[in-house]
Amino acid sequence: MKQKGKVRFVNKNKNQFFPTLKKRVDDYFTEQNLSKHADSSMVLKTVVLLCSYILPFIFILLFNPPFAISLVLWLVMGLGIGGIGMSIMHDANHGAYSSNPKVNDWLGYTLNLAGGSVLNWKLQHNVLHHMYTNVVPMDEDIQDRLVVRLSPHTKVRAIHRFQWIYAFFFYGILTLYWVVLKDFVQFVTFTKSGVNTQTRKENILMLLKLIVMKIIYFVIFFYVPVALFSIPFSEILAGFLLMHFTAGLVLTVIFQLAHTVEGTAHPLANEAGVIENDWAIHQLQTTVNFSRENKWLSWYVGGLNFQVEHHLFPRICHVHYPAIAPIVKQTAEEFGLVYMENETFGSALQSHINTLQRFGHLPDWNEAIG
Repeated sequence: MKQKGKVRFVNKNKNQFFPTLKKRVDDYFTEQNLSKHADSSMVLKTVVLLCSYILPFIFILLFNPPFAISLVLWLVMGLGIGGIGMSIMHDANHGAYSSNPKVNDWLGYTLNLAGGSVLNWKLQHNVLHHMYTNVVPMDEDIQDRLVVRLSPHTKVRAIHRFQWIYAFFFYGILTLYWVVLKDFVQFVTFTKSGVNTQTRKENILMLLKLIVMKIIYFVIFFYVPVALFSIPFSEILAGFLLMHFTAGLVLTVIFQLAHTVEGTAHPLANEAGVIENDWAIHQLQTTVNFSRENKWLSWYVGGLNFQVEHHLFPRICHVHYPAIAPIVKQTAEEFGLVYMENETFGSALQSHINTLQRFGHLPDWNEAIG
């Protein structure tokens, strides 16, 4: 990974797309007398999603239901993690949930409920992904994952030919890897690359907090049920794995449907570290919406099916994306820009599978690395 700041966007044509769009969006909130932050529906969603994660676990501890019912509850918890990650934690750590930084901080820490580190997430997502969307090697979110190739600019291997089949299994183990190892790997790599700009003292404290948080997390999920509530370890382990597989699959698929689909660009910086494009136009070229009319899906995924709006206005709470999407689309079309979207979840999923197949066959197979 290159150091933060080594790649920059240069808008040589002084394109006025984003200044125009920003004014129109600001005018919308002014005219409607609306806050850009959470409303009452977002608060209700927060309560529902937190309960969907916490209450099933309490039920398992108190009533030790039959294993089949227990697995259903663990599945619900996995869906709860996904919802919390996409809606509550995501908006809060972007500073979009509330105008009060303390509220954002506290709700951002809901990431700890899934066993993750807030600082690492902010560096990976807010800095590397949002600043350098689909730019290798800056964007951590499209880095190759073991045997999954997510960019046309990385080495292709023979096994990638089948990644459209097996990729979804690896998507499912994402949050489990996150809980066990990823935070420590990122702590080291972000520090070495300069993405993490904290002092040595701050990083030592961060590492200690990270270790303590992981210990507490595993104590709650394994020691408490087994030692204090006499639930068989095998049942807890099976449920824990199911929960994380569900959460990992949901979170990764939703993300990939916005960036690793047909039509998205994967630009490379030149030797000077420059991408000759306006940053906002770059976001339009690397991001795709999907299922904008599906209100149930929009509710659950925290508006991440409105990824175009999210990437252009990450500090606006996602409950407002359906309202500003027509403004974004109209303005893009006025400037001759393509506003990309897949109308349904199914078409977006098929587009992602097609892209996995395409990336698995680049370059010509005779040049592939075995």
